[in-house]
Amino acid sequence: MSTFQLDTSTSRAHPTPQPMRRLTVPAIRKRKQDGVTAEPIVMLTAYTARQAQLLDAHCDVLLVGDSLAQVIYGLDSTVPVTLEMMANHTAAVVRGSYHSVVVVDMPFGSYEASPAQAFESASYLLKASGAAAVKLEGGEAMAETVEFLIKRGIPVMGHVGLTPQAVNVLGGYGARGRGDAEAGKIVSDARSLANAGAFSIVVEGVIEPLAVEVTKAVPCPVIGIGGSAQCDGQVLVTDDMLGMFERVPRFVKRYDDLASRISAAAQAYAAEVKARTFPGDAQTYQPG
Repeated sequence: MSTFQLDTSTSRAHPTPQPMRRLTVPAIRKRKQDGVTAEPIVMLTAYTARQAQLLDAHCDVLLVGDSLAQVIYGLDSTVPVTLEMMANHTAAVVRGSYHSVVVVDMPFGSYEASPAQAFESASYLLKASGAAAVKLEGGEAMAETVEFLIKRGIPVMGHVGLTPQAVNVLGGYGARGRGDAEAGKIVSDARSLANAGAFSIVVEGVIEPLAVEVTKAVPCPVIGIGGSAQCDGQVLVTDDMLGMFERVPRFVKRYDDLASRISAAAQAYAAEVKARTFPGDAQTYQPG
C-alpha cells in the first residue's frame, strides 16, 4: 500500500519536501504489460541521503548497490561488502527519498547457502533500512531462493548476465553471452527467476542481441546495464554517470565531469586560503 512520507525537519540533512506518493514494487512490475513497457524504468544507484534527495524525483527505482564497495570504500571488488554496510547506506537512502522504490543489494555470502539464510539476511536488511525489496545475483540456481523469499513477503529483483559477485569464477568483467551455450544459459536463468516471481531482472554486460532476447523472453521488466536501449529500463552507477571516476566500463555514458569540477573548486579554495583572501568579510562575524 502506498503511503505519504513527509519529513518536517528544517535541517540541511532533511529539508522538507513536497508530499509525494512513493512508488511500489507492484507498480514497477505493472509497467510491463503483455511484453511491452510503454514508459521505460529509470534506475540509478544511491548510497547517501543527500544523493538520494538529488536523484529521487528523476528515478523510479533507487538501487543501493554493493558497488558501494568500490565507490564509497575503495575496495577492489564487491566481495568484502557486509550486511551492516548495506543496511546503513540503505537506511540513509530511504531517509533521503520520497518517490522511488528503494532496492538493496544482498552482499556476497549472505544468501547463497540456503533459502533460510537468504530469508534471515533479507529480513534483516528490510527491517534495518526500510527498503522495499532486495536484489540478488544468479539465475536458475537461485530460483528456489527467490520463490522462498517472495512467499514470505520479500520482493526480489534478479540479476543475470555479468554478475560482479562471481567475478572470481567468471575471470573478469568482460561481456557475457558471446557463445551460444552461454547466451542460452542466460536466457534460461532469466526465465527461471521470472517463473519464481522476481518483479524485475537486471541484465548486465551482455551483447545487445542477447539483452533484447532476454527482455522479450520474460513477462517482468528487464533493466539493462550494458545491455540494450530496448530493455524495459536502464540502470547505471551514479558516480560513473556523473564522471566521478576516470575509468568506467564501456557501457557508461558520462553526463558530467564532476571529478574535474570538484578538483577545480578545491584548487580555488586552497589558493584563497594560502593568499589569506578566504574567509572574507562575507564569511566572518564582526563586533557590534
